[in-house]
Amino acid sequence: MTMMKFPKRYLIVILTFICTSVCYIERVGFSIAYTVAADAAGVNQSSKGTILSTFYYGYACSQVPGGWAAQKIGGRKVLLLSFVLWSATCALVPLDPNRIFVLVIARLLVGVAQGFIFPSIHTVLAQWVPPHERSRSVSLTTSGMYLGAAAGMLVLPSLVKYRGPQSVFLAEAALGAMWSFLWFKYASDPPRSEHPKATAAGFGESLLPTKGNQKLKLENGGSSTRTAKIPWKRILLSLPVWAIVVNNFTFHYALYVLMNWLPTYFELGLQLSLQEMGSSKMLPYLNMFIFSNIGGVVADHLVTKRILSVTNTRKFLNTIGFIVASLALMAIPIFRTSDGAVLCSSVALGFLALGRAGFAVNHMDIAPRYAGIVMGVSNTAGERIFD
Repeated sequence: MTMMKFPKRYLIVILTFICTSVCYIERVGFSIAYTVAADAAGVNQSSKGTILSTFYYGYACSQVPGGWAAQKIGGRKVLLLSFVLWSATCALVPLDPNRIFVLVIARLLVGVAQGFIFPSIHTVLAQWVPPHERSRSVSLTTSGMYLGAAAGMLVLPSLVKYRGPQSVFLAEAALGAMWSFLWFKYASDPPRSEHPKATAAGFGESLLPTKGNQKLKLENGGSSTRTAKIPWKRILLSLPVWAIVVNNFTFHYALYVLMNWLPTYFELGLQLSLQEMGSSKMLPYLNMFIFSNIGGVVADHLVTKRILSVTNTRKFLNTIGFIVASLALMAIPIFRTSDGAVLCSSVALGFLALGRAGFAVNHMDIAPRYAGIVMGVSNTAGERIFD
């Protein structure tokens, strides 16, 4: 008997899931470690906010270049280079709140490096994942963000307490180095036989029609191949692209406000330390992980069983997720207890994650060949909220 071979595309999806988990451990970890170090140094809230938001300047500016680089060089290579850069920065930079210039440059570098990651991931997934697996594959990959944030909220406060804030940087660098090794060893570009599954069979590729490689006749009767130009004008003037942009902006506004300031709200607003809260502080992000994958499975089921069209599936999950999340966000100030805040933030983030089965997968629906670039355009709007 021969053992059934584990499909390579599943391994790629798992590795991208781990990738996003590690990235968000880094983001949550910096927020936790820097907050402790800054409070000990007497840094005011305004200065803390400036340092915390510096990451997003670099992150926003590198999204579109990240999509372009992934398209031209290859998502697999760009993803590896990005991870090596931000991991090295975390390993080498000291966490000293008084060295503001050094921290600003370091956070800009980490932001630029991580800005290349999601466009690269979408480029890789568009090459490897067939249309009927898009929703659950993208949802699983992006749910790594929430599991990483949950793990960071659970483990890192104790690491800061017993080993100091700098230990968080070293732990993050180690995780980045380990993932880089796994990606270098096991990731690869898809064989030619895999390309038609994703790049030529998009559900909605007609919205941004593209041509593949074009053969040019040479004088000696031979031929050469050139890559089709990126249709920037059609991308930027496409209404479906702008619908994704608006939804991406809305999603990230809610996500990053909660992710960056929820620890501060618990400690200053509710007078609770993160250590005292135990595992309850990770529930909002754990809820995102669960609901993100539920959304992906439901979306693929609705599409493959022809219960709803692809377009109506995206709209349905996106609308339900955002409406419930907005109501939960408005309810947070009403509750002045930790249980109430955790409940409302869990519901809000959970249904936001459910909504990602709508807009976050739509990049591949409308332009699978240029999914990384469309992701870069939409994610730029999502990260500009702190500028």
